Amino acid sequence: MSETMILVVEDDDAVRDLIAAALETQEYNCHTAANGTQALLEATAQNPDAILLDLGLPDLDGIEVIKRIRTWSNKPIIVISGRTEDKDKIEALDAGADDYLTKPFSVNELLARVRVTLRRLAYMNDETKSDSAVFRNGSLTIEYASGCAYLDGRELHLTPNEYKILCLLAKNVGKVLTRTYIIKEIWGGTWENNVASLRVFMATLRKKLQEDTAHPQLIQTHVGVGYRMLRSGGDEKGKTNRG
Repeated sequence: MSETMILVVEDDDAVRDLIAAALETQEYNCHTAANGTQALLEATAQNPDAILLDLGLPDLDGIEVIKRIRTWSNKPIIVISGRTEDKDKIEALDAGADDYLTKPFSVNELLARVRVTLRRLAYMNDETKSDSAVFRNGSLTIEYASGCAYLDGRELHLTPNEYKILCLLAKNVGKVLTRTYIIKEIWGGTWENNVASLRVFMATLRKKLQEDTAHPQLIQTHVGVGYRMLRSGGDEKGKTNRG
């Protein structure tokens, strides 16, 4: 049995058992919860490596569960929901979810998304541990070793995907990164709905980086192409930049 622990939050017994059985075939250590209250208790007690979360829970809405977990944990949350409207997906991603899979879903796609999420998380953790450098660009500071980002000395509370996108842009500061490239680096694939997810994450990241999103100072959109982190001037690594 793998040491990787995944919490499955689903009130439908059949769906919960299906997901748990699929995860166990891949030798993941699986815990389950049938409602939001139980999910919060399990998430606190078990500290899972990832959470698979249904939104339509009998006691707490899944969006509320995401928000509460995000007050103390940045572990990946993959939503699995029957809600197919764009507004539902945007609300979940805005609250702090990392991915969104609609029901009915393919078990193979679910397992692929779990693998990608865990692989990217492990990659980022290994990379930040091996990189002791500090990135500075104007008021933005990223401490790769600790996995923390700061704006004007204030720690930014980022979701795992927001942090990964920020690091990807920082390590390519001044360069335009295409949407396809970013999606492949963050999600490991080019699922069509990840384009919409990327837009949401960029919007939430911008809100955390700057108050005036209409006049970007750090992240610039190249319409139809992708995004670029603007260079504030000076040496962005190892020095405090000005300007």
